[in-house]
Amino acid sequence: MARPSPTHSGSIDLVALGATIRDIRRDLNLSQEALANEVGIDRSYMGGIERGEHNLAMINLIKIAKALKHSVADLLKKANL
Repeated sequence: MARPSPTHSGSIDLVALGATIRDIRRDLNLSQEALANEVGIDRSYMGGIERGEHNLAMINLIKIAKALKHSVADLLKKANL
């Protein structure tokens, strides 16, 4: 299991992005596990993303946005970033 980022875990920006991802996922009635499977990452890592613990790679952000039927720009805008 991936450990939280020692430098960035809890960053206000990562927490905001994670909360946005969680809100959209829930609006789509997707479980964390279903979203993680669609994206191709571990469910526990997805949970860490939603809690703002991981400074995720851009490729994973792109995959998450596509799975949620949003653009990366839309996710960032909804997170006020």
